[in-house]
Amino acid sequence: MIRRTRRPAPRPALRAVRTGTALRPLHHRLSPSAVEDVPLRAGDGVRLGLTRIRTAGRPAGPAVLLLHGHTASSDMFLLPETRNLVDVLLDEGYEPWLLDWRGSCRLPYNETGRRYTYDDVALYDIPGAVARVRQEIGDRPLFAVAHCIGSLALSMSMAAGLVPGLAGVVSQGVFLTPRLAGRTSLRMTLAGELLKSRIDHIPVDFRTVGFRSKYTPLFALASRRAECPDPTCQILHNSAWGTGASLFVHEHLTRTTHDRLAELLGPAPLWILPHLRRIELARTVVRWNDGDLRYRALPRNALDAAGAIDAPVLLLSGSENGLWLDSQELCHRVLARRQPRLDVAYTEIPGYGHLDTFLGRGAALDVFGHILDFLEKRR
Repeated sequence: MIRRTRRPAPRPALRAVRTGTALRPLHHRLSPSAVEDVPLRAGDGVRLGLTRIRTAGRPAGPAVLLLHGHTASSDMFLLPETRNLVDVLLDEGYEPWLLDWRGSCRLPYNETGRRYTYDDVALYDIPGAVARVRQEIGDRPLFAVAHCIGSLALSMSMAAGLVPGLAGVVSQGVFLTPRLAGRTSLRMTLAGELLKSRIDHIPVDFRTVGFRSKYTPLFALASRRAECPDPTCQILHNSAWGTGASLFVHEHLTRTTHDRLAELLGPAPLWILPHLRRIELARTVVRWNDGDLRYRALPRNALDAAGAIDAPVLLLSGSENGLWLDSQELCHRVLARRQPRLDVAYTEIPGYGHLDTFLGRGAALDVFGHILDFLEKRR
């Protein structure tokens, strides 16, 4: 008698860690002819991503440079499943440009390659992208819309005077005065100290690391009291890479966006935590590389140098921002007191968290109108 033995289900194949600098393709519904990859290397030679979205059949309007947050990518502005920010900008006659700086999950640098700090983003990536865009658009106005760490690094570039003449800046989530919840700050410190000898980054897709991996305890911790069964959602929405913060309001995401979270947000490098911790303790953006002459173009303290900011700024934040809390409201108050000549406004989006201000199904109605109003007054 022949017995059939049940074969165990195959384990998910482990993802090969990328070692090259090729950009992962963008996921969008635009015509391929409208999307142009513009070659870009930062001032220190690091390959970045820069994408131009052309407006076919009409004169090009003002340009808008979009800056994602750390471990995200330009995909966050191009969601094909919703009416996204690029759609809205194109309809209003703007020309979107999308920068994938070195913290993008379309690039491999969070897992492999040369390590960096936010000094590198502020000194090399953002000024290099602004210069390249201006080379292409001539004297047309150039705006910037920046999210999270992209906005934080932009504030340092502006305080250093490295991106003069912007027509206006929309900052979402955090700008010059970052403030984290106490438990988030504590967990960030503990994670940096306890895990730095074992791992150098925290992944978000459990399927790619395997059950018997060194990351399993982190996913298990993130699953505690989680309402969603998806491990990627748990480590982002319920834990923000183990910090205990929440990155979005869960019900604001469409099912498709929810299922794409592992594509939209990549691994978080732990070696960046010392700089982030110094910034959080200072309650402003501070330089990390004090002893390196290459970084002397950056101020030690961006808030002290905020008088160099020469563009109007709109500070945006969701009322339920579980990561940066009231950082933007604090920034507005501090700048009004210390730099009253600056043109700075603050707008709070009721019911929104952090990432859902761009990824949310209703963001086109609830959020993007504030961005357009700000741009229209200054175009």
